[in-house]
Order: sequence, then structure tokens, then C-alpha cells
Amino acid sequence: MSKRALGKGLDSLIQQYDEGSESTFDEGVSDIQIKLIIPNPDQPRKTFDKEALKELADSIKEQGVIQPIILEESGGRYIIIAGERRFRASRLAGLDTIPGLVRKYTREQKLEIALIENIQREDLNSIEEAKAYLSLMNNLDLNQEAVAKKVGKNRSTIANSLRLLKLPEDMQESLIKGDISAGHARAILSALNPSDMRILFSRILSNGLSVRESEQQAGDLNNGVRKVPSVSSKTESSRDPEISRIEQKFLDVLGTKVTVKGGLKKGKIEIDYYSLDDLERIYDLLVNE
Repeated sequence: MSKRALGKGLDSLIQQYDEGSESTFDEGVSDIQIKLIIPNPDQPRKTFDKEALKELADSIKEQGVIQPIILEESGGRYIIIAGERRFRASRLAGLDTIPGLVRKYTREQKLEIALIENIQREDLNSIEEAKAYLSLMNNLDLNQEAVAKKVGKNRSTIANSLRLLKLPEDMQESLIKGDISAGHARAILSALNPSDMRILFSRILSNGLSVRESEQQAGDLNNGVRKVPSVSSKTESSRDPEISRIEQKFLDVLGTKVTVKGGLKKGKIEIDYYSLDDLERIYDLLVNE
């Protein structure tokens, strides 16, 4: 059995669901009245960039809707399965109809199509992506490994994404708005004490800490050091940039601070952990990758 992944494309996935049909993705398209179309309540994306929508609307005014949206008929109306950005932009452009392909899917299939379309066509923000993975797990009864295979990503990517949902709501909102990055969020999550998470979050916003500085301060807070450390530019400037790049790659995979001590030919690696659960999580990632 071949592995289904994002790289095969949304068209391929939809055709797999059209059992017994030899028609191509472009066949069966008809113009659907926009006033009869309603958004999918299970749409992973909850926010739509207004400027990006306006740009897409301007393009639609000039060239029309190049690719049809995917719909499901329900009580004389049509629920969007894939293509909500195109629908919103078309409505903004003043169109009365939009080319659509009407199909019937299970709720699980609709969730999968909506998730894959958003990841493939336009990045979800970090929290929306994490919630989409969680939705797949809950509704399709999948574990992290199964979700990773379904969407064509490493399991560590899914695990690190889901960890972001452990952030308090205001920190999640800051991540959505771009006030902090996913790297900052992981550093905050590495703080053991909820009050220390608050301290670090405040420092990141107030002082514009880099991800590396945030990781260092998280470690200090876990060790009981409350004094705000000064940043040594000399130390940072003397480091080989390749070492820093490799440390960042470790961070992306393991979701915790990793320090490479030594040079490019010889040295040692230190991996920080902050609880037994965190240690077991890192062990699982190292063993199963």
C-alpha cells in the first residue's frame, strides 16, 4: 500500500475518496450561487488575513477562479469542504457564482481534506495547525504516528506542534499574532513553574529576547535563578554559525534546548529536560525517529 502524503496533492486525495469513479478532478464542475454556500464549521483555519484576501480578490477579478472549490450539498445549500479562501475572495470580488465540484464525504474525510488543503495551499498559524492535528486524532481515533503518516510529516513535528496547546490562552494568542515565535513558545513551555512561564513570557515581550536567550533564561528559572542575565555579545559572536544552525535543528526536532559544546570535528551534545515526562518524551523522539 502506498503512503498517502501531502506531496501527492489534494486532487489525488479527493480522487481516492471518489470510489468507483474514473472521472478526473476537473470533471463535473458547475457554477454555484455564492449566496447558497456556507463555510465548513470544521474548517481548521479560523483567521483569514484581510490583505491576502484582498489580493486574491483582485486576482479573481482579473483572471476568475482558476480552480473550483469542493462542496457538499445539504438541504438546498452547499457546505465548503475545500476552498474557503477562494470563496471569501470571490464574494469580496463581487461574484455571484463560483465554480464548484459537489461531492459527498464522511465527516472524517472532510476533516482530512480541510486540514491537508490548508497546510498545502497556505500555512495555518501554529495554534490552528496544532488544533487541526488534535481534531484528526480525536475524530479519527489516531495516534501521533498515524497523523504524521497521514499528513506526510515527522512524528516529532506533530508532537512539538501539539505541545503548543499547553500554553495559556493569552500566550497562544500572542503566538497567533506573531508577538512570539514557536521557538519562544517552546522555551516558555520548558519552564517548570507556571509563574516562571509568566516571568519568561513577560521578558520576551518586554525585552525582545531571542529564542536562544529565552531558552537560557528558562533554564536559569528552573534552577532558581531569578536575576535577569546580561547577554554577552562576545560569546555569541565567537561561536561558529554552523554550530548555532545545528543547535537550532536539534531544537526544532526535540522541542527543547540542545547545546553543542566543542567544534565541528569533536565535542559533546547536552540536551536539557525539565521533568520525567519531558525526559521520556525526548527519549521517544530519539528512539522512534
